[in-house]
Amino acid sequence: MADRGYQPIEDYGVIGDLHTVALVGKDGSIDFMSFPHFDSPTIFAGLLDAEKGGRFQIRPRLHDGTEKQMYLPDTNVLITRSLAGQGVAEVSDFMPVGATEGEHCHALVRRAKCVRGEVAFDVVFDPRFDYGRAEHKVEQRDGELIFESQGDDGTAIRLRTDVPLDVSNGAAIGRFTLAAGQTAAFVLEQAVPGRESASAAPDYVADQFKQTVNFWRTWIGHSKYHGRWAEIVNRSALLLKLMVSNTHGSLVAAATCGLPEEIGGERNWDYRYTWIRDASFTLYALIRLGYTSEAGRFMSWIEDRCMDLNPDGSMQIMYGHDGRKVLTEETLPHLEGYRGSSPVRIGNGAYDQLQLDIYGELLDSIYLYNKYGEPISYALWENVIHIVDWVTEHWQLPDEGIWEVRGGQQEFLYSRLMCWVALDRAIRLAEKRSFPYPYDRWRGTRDDITRDILTNFWDPKRQAFVQHKGTNTVDASNLLMPMVKFISPTDPRWVSTLKAIEEDLVDDSLVYRYRTGDAASDGLLGEEGTFNMCSFWYAEVLARGGDAQKARFFFEKMLGYANHVGLYAEELGPHGEHLGNFPQAFTHLGLISAAYAIDRKLSDAGWMG
Repeated sequence: MADRGYQPIEDYGVIGDLHTVALVGKDGSIDFMSFPHFDSPTIFAGLLDAEKGGRFQIRPRLHDGTEKQMYLPDTNVLITRSLAGQGVAEVSDFMPVGATEGEHCHALVRRAKCVRGEVAFDVVFDPRFDYGRAEHKVEQRDGELIFESQGDDGTAIRLRTDVPLDVSNGAAIGRFTLAAGQTAAFVLEQAVPGRESASAAPDYVADQFKQTVNFWRTWIGHSKYHGRWAEIVNRSALLLKLMVSNTHGSLVAAATCGLPEEIGGERNWDYRYTWIRDASFTLYALIRLGYTSEAGRFMSWIEDRCMDLNPDGSMQIMYGHDGRKVLTEETLPHLEGYRGSSPVRIGNGAYDQLQLDIYGELLDSIYLYNKYGEPISYALWENVIHIVDWVTEHWQLPDEGIWEVRGGQQEFLYSRLMCWVALDRAIRLAEKRSFPYPYDRWRGTRDDITRDILTNFWDPKRQAFVQHKGTNTVDASNLLMPMVKFISPTDPRWVSTLKAIEEDLVDDSLVYRYRTGDAASDGLLGEEGTFNMCSFWYAEVLARGGDAQKARFFFEKMLGYANHVGLYAEELGPHGEHLGNFPQAFTHLGLISAAYAIDRKLSDAGWMG
């Protein structure tokens, strides 16, 4: 297994400008960055191939490996501090925020500083365009270099700095020395023909630093969460904001593509897209935190998708952040993958799968926004009718389910459950707003689904609700049954189901989404880690069931698995290492929801601390 030059996934912080993000390692190397948008081809992808992926590293030459990385409090400005001989060095990383797409230059700012003593730095700026598939040319000018892709992507970037750099094999390399208090700045930005570079201004770096810090502190200052875990909840909120498109209002599921769920395995997916499934979780979190503006913009994005239904009234499970429908999956055989985990995939072939659960999440998000945000329009309601009518005719179909299995369709309990949610929320919304709807058909279908779940997905021998018809195995997605109000968290059937989940899927505070050898075939080889989102679901369910202290214990144990700056990947491996795409929005959405639920239960029980 190849393992040359790879930092652990959890050794990264993330910065962004609400259009894309960059992963910055403890060693001062930017090893992943799609540019200029979340799902654009990468210009740095050292995480996926340490030799061919590209990187942008600034690091003290005499570092001793004791780097520390932190966020400037209440911001997404990242500081990496190193001991270097007798000196202390810092690199501050941020991306200017707040500009609209039309005026945005997509900049990344890195400022090296000597805090004490004297420090020699090495810098390597080695972009590899189009996931390392395209050659590029370099043009040196006074105080700047222009790197222009020769591939179909046509990307051109500018690196502006006063530090002398040499160009070798398409990379800019240099060494510079700073005395105490001295700084050196590097600005990467999109080079747009005919557009003047804002970074040419003499005070650009200092001004943008102040504006960026003020932007993030003002934004997080509007958070309405003041509970027991304010610091980690706010960090999750700041991370989620980083992954919301300032242009479209949509949330991408993760910052990266191709990071493995098992080292050396093939479970490597592209999550830089927007899932309908995430909608209700996202709107719930944003509304709870007090960010009604962000919730409204995401709702507008959802409404646009509802206005663009398939002819039969169905919709896709995921889209590009800009709403595009085709997300063709392909592999990148020239990249070896993180620590030899291949194939590296871009695009996502699951976009045209049948996943019936999305209709429940969609209708739940519309219901929540109408209740806590603003009343929805009648035009949206007319499209809701088309969607729910489609559900009434197709809810019994087998599908690929929430986990997007590739081993054949099944009648999954979670899909059936969320079809029930779609009918239930649509009926509640219609009654609340006095909207017209086919009363008998919708209510009859909701009752049919209820009876189907209680009869055909219940295993009387195991005393548990099972993953799909014809099996006796359980699934962590069943944890949402009481959370969507299908069943009481104290109902005997649910209590025994939770016990079965604990026996089969819970490992201390960590939860597997399913056991790969026992559950429905996902069509893939190998194993995977525990699923962080499911672990937070488990803690929340415990609180809803009345055991707030146990819920708190497991929740706070999960907090201990965050990385050094409070971020989570998708999964955790057998040694607590982070696996899968990073950072993952769904995990942080689960954290916020669990924090609210456990806080409320503890307060209701009179616990002050």
